[in-house]
Amino acid sequence: MLVGPALAQSGGGLGGFTSLVPLILIFVIMYFLLIRPQQKKVKEHKAMVEALKRGDNIVTQGGIIGRIARVKDDGEVEVEIADGVKVRVVRSTISQVISKPSPGD
Repeated sequence: MLVGPALAQSGGGLGGFTSLVPLILIFVIMYFLLIRPQQKKVKEHKAMVEALKRGDNIVTQGGIIGRIARVKDDGEVEVEIADGVKVRVVRSTISQVISKPSPGD
């Protein structure tokens, strides 16, 4: 009735798998709480930047508020920040569109 050391140590065939379950669970939780929302946010920002057009009121990441005067093809837009004052802004630095122009403008 003596139990040998080899039989006493083996807990079955699931020993390696049960130690990986917490790591897999942590990765799944991190994916749904961090990675997926960030990917969604980046996708929405990219769509917003691609949809920019002349007359949109925008805010840059630096906090400058202005109206798009001209959209260039090389990744830049020309923003009018005051009457007669225009600056060139990289499209990806636009953080939000405040309002779209009305059809009569």
